[in-house]
Amino acid sequence: MKYLIAVFSLIVLVTLLCPTSARGDDTVIELRFENRRFTPQTITVPANQAVTLRITNVSKEPIEFESFKLNREKVVGPGETVVVRLPALRPGSYDFYDDFHQDVPAGSIIAK
Repeated sequence: MKYLIAVFSLIVLVTLLCPTSARGDDTVIELRFENRRFTPQTITVPANQAVTLRITNVSKEPIEFESFKLNREKVVGPGETVVVRLPALRPGSYDFYDDFHQDVPAGSIIAK
């Protein structure tokens, strides 16, 4: 019996400690890359709240979502969707762009 309680406790502990791609209290934002631009180009999110970006690349070439202010970079292959989790953002503006294609207009996340 003690063995079953120990195993059950371990399962509960691991479940609580393992990170997930999008938590229930996160704001989930859908971001698409198509026609050589991000849509939407400007995103407004609540300040001091974690944000999960679901980035879908609809184009036929890879892109690299990059942001120095957010300290994030992620390659997204053609037809792929990736998840980028951001911590609670302080109020402000956070620019992002496609590092593989410098001519693509930059976007921004505004935390209010």
